[in-house]
Amino acid sequence: MFICSLGAKIKVYGRHNVPKNGPFVVVVNHFSYIDPPFVIHAVQRPISFLAASDQVITPLYLWAPFLYGFIPTDRTRLAPSTIKKSIHALKSGDILGIFPEGTSLSRVLRPAKNGAAFLSAAGNTPMLPVGIVGLEDGLDGLFRGIRPKVQINIGKPFGPFSISKAKEEKERDLKRVGEEIMCRIGALLPEERHGHFMGDKRINRFRKQNGFPDF
Repeated sequence: MFICSLGAKIKVYGRHNVPKNGPFVVVVNHFSYIDPPFVIHAVQRPISFLAASDQVITPLYLWAPFLYGFIPTDRTRLAPSTIKKSIHALKSGDILGIFPEGTSLSRVLRPAKNGAAFLSAAGNTPMLPVGIVGLEDGLDGLFRGIRPKVQINIGKPFGPFSISKAKEEKERDLKRVGEEIMCRIGALLPEERHGHFMGDKRINRFRKQNGFPDF
């Protein structure tokens, strides 16, 4: 928290939405490699993030994973070991952090992969949506003596959801929940960041539920 406050100008809204006790799954957009420490700063609770075990990280950001717990994840498939460690963390009352879009970075929202919806359902735990903007240029600004302005919005918890065990119905349920996850995150971000979900009416509905004004 000290490093985040020192390195950026941070505004956090909706901290009252954070559940007082775990477990729960934090779902957040992923626009920067250094998002996780700032999410922890906003939530003010220890969070274990799912992170790609094969992801190549530039030397500039190698320090970041050491600031928070992380569970190695195969980006091509959700391995049994990852599921086991994640469910164990949730059943232990811990907080799991997931970037539903996956690990590749973008400046706008993309469709969710199945991991967040599946793990929340498997652990029977609610999800806490978080939107974060301002870190897209990473540490470049700091090297020029400019502290980035970071805004972190925390929405109301939602879920858990039931996922069918039948293959076709399961895929349908995961897709439906994944879309809701991204729309709830979109409700916490400016419109120009909505990307794949631009114009989705659910975003405005969730924004009103959260009580956040238009960006």
